[in-house]
Amino acid sequence: MGKKLLLKDIARLAGVSEMTASRAMRGAPDVSDATKRKVEDIAKQVGYVPNRIAGALASQKVNLVGVVVPSLSSSVFPEVLSGISAALKPTPMKPVIGVTGYDPDEEEEVIREMLSWRPSGLIVAGLEHGEASRRMLAAADCPVVEIMDTDGDPVAHCVGISHLQAGRDMAVMMLERGYRRIGFIGTKMPQDFRAEKRLKGFVEALNAAGVDLAGEELYAGVSSIENGRRLTEQLLARIPDLDCIYYSSDVMSVGAYMHCLASGMSIPNDLAIAGFNSLDLLKGLPMTLATTDAHRFEIGEKAAGIIIEFTDQADAPCQMIRLDPTLTLGQSL
Repeated sequence: MGKKLLLKDIARLAGVSEMTASRAMRGAPDVSDATKRKVEDIAKQVGYVPNRIAGALASQKVNLVGVVVPSLSSSVFPEVLSGISAALKPTPMKPVIGVTGYDPDEEEEVIREMLSWRPSGLIVAGLEHGEASRRMLAAADCPVVEIMDTDGDPVAHCVGISHLQAGRDMAVMMLERGYRRIGFIGTKMPQDFRAEKRLKGFVEALNAAGVDLAGEELYAGVSSIENGRRLTEQLLARIPDLDCIYYSSDVMSVGAYMHCLASGMSIPNDLAIAGFNSLDLLKGLPMTLATTDAHRFEIGEKAAGIIIEFTDQADAPCQMIRLDPTLTLGQSL
């Protein structure tokens, strides 16, 4: 992490006084549009975030930990948040949530807003960010933890699993069970980088065994039981001889289970299925479905632990904590 950027640094780069730079950042009407644009552009280029804590609080941090996630539509990220909250509970710090909808531009705005309040730490899902977001994360004067994924180039601290490995492990399990006509169904593609990595690792392991992916359905919308059922029907209509399908989420695999029940198909005899995330949703089914536990609660706990440990050490050596994805065979493979 670099030296903390101050408003006077932005003013010097823009060739204006610190007062003018401050007024430009606040959008004061007596500053020309050209000067405002110049100051704002320079701030974006170097990753500077204006401090909105006024007066005596300006040099302090608030007891908030920003948490930036792509979605709250399933129990995936709420379970991460539960882990974060559990770890922060004995401290004065509390989490505050921002949702990006898998949109890099929205993520940039959320990160900028979070950092403008000088939080005690920032936890961000994923490793793929726009350049402006990466600059802000690198220049932040609080500990930053990227979570969920370890396949890439972290800006700072990192806690997660290898999604490439999760995909490979599932492919190996399916091959060991004797399946060869294997398909894949994924949602939020290609915005969900972690699902993309699982698919990549999955296909790599199949190919290493001399097996090609027999078919796929990549859907831009969200995961839901309804979409899982519909996309399963679509893929099987195109490729009826599939003997196994890997899904990007458990919600989708539950939809596949519903399709098989409605169609009179036997699992796994007619079709084997497997999902990802080991959601509590699976516990209420008559059949246990194959899945992978990504240790979401533990990821949240460990990320918050790093914030607690390094809250006054924004430039501390970065930690990488990699957890092993745990595959559950269930009755559906």
